[in-house]
Amino acid sequence: MNLHEYQSKFRFAEFGIPIPRGKTASTPQEAYEIARELGCPVVVKAQVLVGGRGKAGGIKVARTPEQAEEYANQILGMKIKGLTVRKVLIDPAANIGQEIYLGVTNDRAAGKPVIMASSEGGVEIEQVARDKPDAIIRERIDPFLGLLDYQTRNLASGINLPYEHWRAFSKIATNLYKCYVASDAVLAEINPLVITKENQLLALDGKMIIDDNALYRQPQLAEMRDTDAEPKEETEARLAGISYVKLNGQIGCMVNGAGLAMTTMDMTRLYGGEEIGPANFLDIGGGAQASKVAAALRIILSDPNVKSVLFNIFGGITRGDEVARGILEALNEVPTRLPMVIRLVGTNAEEGRAIIDNANIPNLTSAATLTEAAKKAVEYARKALAAERGAQ
Repeated sequence: MNLHEYQSKFRFAEFGIPIPRGKTASTPQEAYEIARELGCPVVVKAQVLVGGRGKAGGIKVARTPEQAEEYANQILGMKIKGLTVRKVLIDPAANIGQEIYLGVTNDRAAGKPVIMASSEGGVEIEQVARDKPDAIIRERIDPFLGLLDYQTRNLASGINLPYEHWRAFSKIATNLYKCYVASDAVLAEINPLVITKENQLLALDGKMIIDDNALYRQPQLAEMRDTDAEPKEETEARLAGISYVKLNGQIGCMVNGAGLAMTTMDMTRLYGGEEIGPANFLDIGGGAQASKVAAALRIILSDPNVKSVLFNIFGGITRGDEVARGILEALNEVPTRLPMVIRLVGTNAEEGRAIIDNANIPNLTSAATLTEAAKKAVEYARKALAAERGAQ
């Protein structure tokens, strides 16, 4: 889950990291009042979960409260990379002397967190890694020991930070790591961390990504989720307790079990080649009731790219008859003529197949093996695409 800039920086402030004393506004009038309260100049910054805000005209410096109101009026409601700006952050303008990058993330290869710093602040860290990899200083953190003093000194020395700022920098780095751990984050980033001309360190911009799997113990952060930036289907799936990721293929897949879902996706790609592939990853989980199956099918059918549907259910905890009833329930609510293939084996599979057969659904066929099911789903999708091209 991504946090907005203002949410990230306010979270940083809870851990003692210095940030500008800005506020958010949802209307031009609020922007005017905040600018008058803070004293100008101020920076009016669009709050959307995408990069490139400045290039899109979403960041402007206002010299007067009236100008802040004018800029807020321009920015609020504008679209940046397809996302509507609903809030702006009004920050006091800073006198920037030097820009630094500082961030904490997961090092999957090492199995540890890693803290990174660079003197190339204000630039995306991915670009720095490509263009100047030696400009990034890294320290891997032992989770049992935490971030140690010598490591923050290594970072400060590695980026040639003036010695007078080492103590303040060390405190900020330590607090950023504490924030990262306490928030169950996979990324906590300050870019840029600036040295102002008043010789103070200040976190001008912030970014945090929270581990979705940990949100059950982060209710305060979970409430901050902005669903504008995620596909509508993923939002619905999360509310229904379904693991779903939208992809770009044509075969809607409903499977129980993450490993089996990955295998099913691979099989559709194997037989579909470059043209045909999975439209989604979807795991209804073990013990899925009919209502959850129905919700999953509704989500799959809401994707206009889907040309065929493949059910691959292995009944262990999940019962085949429950899955069959869920499919029928969903088809009653969301009728479709899309061809569907079902492979149903395991617990109560015979009962499930009997339920499907007795329903006499003309566009639903069965398959004995995953190979057969994948080939049929690919064939149906290919025919649908050919028919669309012919109609054009």
